Amino acid sequence: METTGPGAGAGGTTGSAAPLDEVMLAMDVVDTLRHRQLLVEQELGSEDRDQALLARLRQVYSAQGIDVPDRVLEEGVAALREDRFAYRPPPPGLSTALARSYVQRARIGALALALLVLVALVWGVHQAAVVAPREALARDLEAVHARVLEEATVDEARTRAASLLAAGRSALAGDDASAARTALADLEALEATLEQRYRLLIVTGANSVSGVWRVPDANTAARNYYLIVEARDDGGRPVQVNVLNEETGRVERVNSWGLRVPEAVFEQVAADKRADGIIQERFVGEKLRGSLEPTYAIPTTGGAITRW
Repeated sequence: METTGPGAGAGGTTGSAAPLDEVMLAMDVVDTLRHRQLLVEQELGSEDRDQALLARLRQVYSAQGIDVPDRVLEEGVAALREDRFAYRPPPPGLSTALARSYVQRARIGALALALLVLVALVWGVHQAAVVAPREALARDLEAVHARVLEEATVDEARTRAASLLAAGRSALAGDDASAARTALADLEALEATLEQRYRLLIVTGANSVSGVWRVPDANTAARNYYLIVEARDDGGRPVQVNVLNEETGRVERVNSWGLRVPEAVFEQVAADKRADGIIQERFVGEKLRGSLEPTYAIPTTGGAITRW
């Protein structure tokens, strides 16, 4: 089979070549009309518009070397009027949205997976950096408070523990981890104090200072007397104790300090040491487990100094 002429592949044939599909030709006619919209407006608006339009279309195709039958041209004009070959997008709605989502499922799936990974990552970081430490802090607060209650033998310790626990809980509720950790540290210090057991002994020895007196700034006519004492456990080992220095207002951790006593007690101990260089009665008090303060065997205000 041979085809010749410029229109051989579009609609015109020679010899024994078969004609092209007429529907395809009609679609081509419609496409031609759409690309020549001015022509359509001019011809369809005239009195003899159909014939004039058909004649103009014949000229267009003839100029291209394409022989299009009149019935095909007429079919194309009718199709243009009916928008038969025009694309009409589907109306918006659920089914349309689902159809588009299905077509784009690969891209949507990739985006959804990336979003899921990001959410999981953020959640994991938040859990590790915020939630887990906060929960651990809450557990520690409750655990230390429970141990303090088991250890305490005085109401003052229980009251202080309850106050510290309430402060820690309030800090956690307000996302103030620093304040919660401070409350926990104070509870742990309270627990450590309750666990301590020691005896208070006057420091003695030829080269040791056993007592001092001070002239207070507030009253230069008076004197404050202090016995130098040390904390020792049952094995005789030094014990570190938190002591409030009444001159500075600061708490210091020491194993010996000056304990304020009346002048008569101070002079009695001084006379004992002057007799032979040894203090016969060194015991001044004892701190029992579960209590906060020592029980004293001599008169004292409980005031202390840490430097002399």
